[in-house]
Amino acid sequence: MLMLTPTALEAVRTLTSAEGTPQDAGLRIFTDDGDQSLQLAVAAVPAEQDQVLSAEGSRIFLDEKAAAFLDDKILDTGLDSDGQGAFVLAQQDRSIGE
Repeated sequence: MLMLTPTALEAVRTLTSAEGTPQDAGLRIFTDDGDQSLQLAVAAVPAEQDQVLSAEGSRIFLDEKAAAFLDDKILDTGLDSDGQGAFVLAQQDRSIGE
């Protein structure tokens, strides 16, 4: 299952609690039909087939393809090449806790 770092949880909370955003909004991670890249959007509610993750006041909605791809990943935050905040993915270390 997708894991989120504390900084990613805070970023999701910030995005989904902006003024005018519905109370139960979440960050939706999805793919467009045939697209090989992930898309992000703040969504008021999950789509019908979305997997919903809730942690520490943050809600993430994953479509089926995104959920399968992100199953062994960690979502974190970092800076892109322009110094702007961005989400980044890393592989989970499966040896931890074994």
